[in-house]
Amino acid sequence: MMCIGTTLPATRCDVSYTAESLMTPIVSIIMPCHNAAAHLPTSVGSVLAQTFADWELIAIDDGSSDGTLVWLQSQTDTRIRSRTQPNQGVSAARNAGLAEARGRYVAFLDADDTWAADFLDKMLAALQATPDAVLAYCGWQNIGLEGGRGAPYVPPDYELEDKATRFLRAAAPWPIHAALVRRSVMDEVGGFDLDLPTCMDYDLWLRIAVARPIRLVPEVLAFYRHHQSGQITSTQWRQARNSWLVKRKFVRQHPELVRHLTRAEVGDLIDGGLLRRGYDNFWRRDLDSAQRIFRMSLLKGGWRAKDLVYLLPSLLPPNLFRRVVNSRDRQPTS
Repeated sequence: MMCIGTTLPATRCDVSYTAESLMTPIVSIIMPCHNAAAHLPTSVGSVLAQTFADWELIAIDDGSSDGTLVWLQSQTDTRIRSRTQPNQGVSAARNAGLAEARGRYVAFLDADDTWAADFLDKMLAALQATPDAVLAYCGWQNIGLEGGRGAPYVPPDYELEDKATRFLRAAAPWPIHAALVRRSVMDEVGGFDLDLPTCMDYDLWLRIAVARPIRLVPEVLAFYRHHQSGQITSTQWRQARNSWLVKRKFVRQHPELVRHLTRAEVGDLIDGGLLRRGYDNFWRRDLDSAQRIFRMSLLKGGWRAKDLVYLLPSLLPPNLFRRVVNSRDRQPTS
């Protein structure tokens, strides 16, 4: 196997350099950009503000129709490199950035998200202090969420748990930009799955982190900006379906990593997890997503007889399903 974007064998990606490559950066930052001109000054500004300065920023303009490419090309800092391609989606843009990357470590930052100024410093220090760790991850904060859902969050130390169980129980354990990865492991597992419109980072983290040591940096260093519309994670039923597909793919391709789990446990993590996503949306009264997920659950399994009182009405036309739910809401409680 060859390193992405180099002529070096994958086993030497992290340590070997030719004379020509001695000036290459330590960290490559991949930023996919689609109609992001309004956000780039802030996101790129958070890169320029990093206390660790030995980085390159590879910005991939993914067929933008606004001033994204013009803004990128106007930057005078030689550490910023921009490329453009026809619109192919965020995974293809990230893979294109990986093909251009020269660093020993890789980070991903979307064009509307930001980092604390010491993100690279602290994440790199964690990896360098733990030579066998392939990835460092940190805490994050969601910006723009309503209802008090924007509190800072530091995830647990997943090395203290059964990672296969923990990672299959929910979805992505951290946002795409809350991690720093050794380039060698990126070359080993390959890039992003182009068949996944969402959950592609979850798929990547499963392939990297379940079988290899990772390191927690217990601080909030990444900031994820939510928008009212247009974000790929905004349609919950599609997100739930793709998360289910990612889990199935992982178990199918890596049975040795779940061999310690019973068939019933794996079924509960995958099919049961899909059903729980349906209930989450149901109780939030996102009835469109709940109905679609309930229908999927009926086909995929993971339900019990007591669930049918919720699942069977999902087979009704959407307007009738809503009426059934609304009629239940109006019933007096005993």
